[in-house]
Amino acid sequence: MTARSIASLTLSFGLVSIPVKLYSATESAAGVGFNLLTPEGGRVKQQYISEATGEVVARSDMKKGYEFEKGHFVVFAPDELKALEEGASHVVEVVSFVPENSVDPLYFDKAYFIAPDKRGGKPYSLLQQAMRESERCALAKWSYKGKSRIVQIRPAEDGMVFQQLLFADEVRALSDLHIEQATVSDTELKLALQIIDQVSEDAYDPTAYEDEEKKRILEAIDRKIAGKQIVSPEAPTEETGGQVIDLMDALRASLSANKAKKAAPAKAAAARKAPAADEVLATKPRRPVKRAAPKVEEAPPAKVRARK
Repeated sequence: MTARSIASLTLSFGLVSIPVKLYSATESAAGVGFNLLTPEGGRVKQQYISEATGEVVARSDMKKGYEFEKGHFVVFAPDELKALEEGASHVVEVVSFVPENSVDPLYFDKAYFIAPDKRGGKPYSLLQQAMRESERCALAKWSYKGKSRIVQIRPAEDGMVFQQLLFADEVRALSDLHIEQATVSDTELKLALQIIDQVSEDAYDPTAYEDEEKKRILEAIDRKIAGKQIVSPEAPTEETGGQVIDLMDALRASLSANKAKKAAPAKAAAARKAPAADEVLATKPRRPVKRAAPKVEEAPPAKVRARK
């Protein structure tokens, strides 16, 4: 399916203007939606009820207000709300270049792709290559759908990623949790590093993982359509229960478990390659056995019946 652009923008890089098209980098595929139905199986619709009168309020009669005190609101008319919105602009202005890994992924919001529009191929490639050579990414201001945003533009193998970022007041700080830093011994750290080394991979492969819950729900829906009963899966049993496990024992057990997991596929592969005992006997060349030639007894002369 051909990707469709959602906006045409101009990326301002110094005195260079790069016409680009904006594409969504992700698609909403998370979760399976269920409808609310009546006991008879019909759909239901949502209504807004007045807390004061209990009557249904039509959407056209509603107003928007901000609660500045308990039960007290300041009401804004539609034209007043429109005046508060940031004016939409197709220009994305680069304000700075920062080291490529200096933006914490915690600030990542929605991701987009940008591709060059007409006459934008050469400056697009220039910016992409320049950021790759300098190992820096661009920070830019962007006004979209009535809101001002900060975006990170970073080079990728086949183009550039247009990453919308969260503002500082939208991200919580870990320091607010006041996490206690416990002392770790050298032996415990060594065992933990060995566990990490055992299950380490060279890179993240997103195709190696799938949404197992979604898969299970879709399979259940198919069974339901086929008229089969849905059986609740059994919860995994907790082997440890309420026992307190020593950290060192848990680390050593983890190492042993990981070694066993790695050894199992190797043994299975070896078993597949190694021929069975009867196959070995069947394929092993046998020496011919010298046997005495059987004695051939002369048959007695056949009786000839006299013809009458």
